Amino acid sequence: MALQVGDKILNFSAIDTNGNQFESDSVVGKKSLVIYFYPKDDTRVCTEQACSFRDQYEDFKALGAEVIGVSSDSVKSHQKFAKQYRLPFILLSDSDKKLRKLFGVPNDLLGLIPGRVTYVIDKDGIVQLVFNSMSGKIHIQKALEILKRL
Repeated sequence: MALQVGDKILNFSAIDTNGNQFESDSVVGKKSLVIYFYPKDDTRVCTEQACSFRDQYEDFKALGAEVIGVSSDSVKSHQKFAKQYRLPFILLSDSDKKLRKLFGVPNDLLGLIPGRVTYVIDKDGIVQLVFNSMSGKIHIQKALEILKRL
């Protein structure tokens, strides 16, 4: 079942860009979260989206939010992607697709491509936005709009 606005996210863990175990409860309850799922490192739209989050990362931090990118790419791929584009936020490796299943992220393009969905979660772990669009840049604007209202 896909997460909807008003749902509380379940605790989850995954390996981050540095090869460390990330636990969601280390952030939930302390700050808002913007978790964005994207298809693949170093592809045109995914790179544009990541760089847009990078370019506005200070705006997210000023609003008390942490940005986390999630794809099924390996930790090694995430490290290369983050270094190449100087991404200041966490990327989580979801190679077993457990996080995609937990959040209920659908596939796009006849089920062939992993979906591009952004979730804004408030400090209490309640989903405030579920935005599903293959257009990468719009996600940043939508997330910031919601965070400004929290």
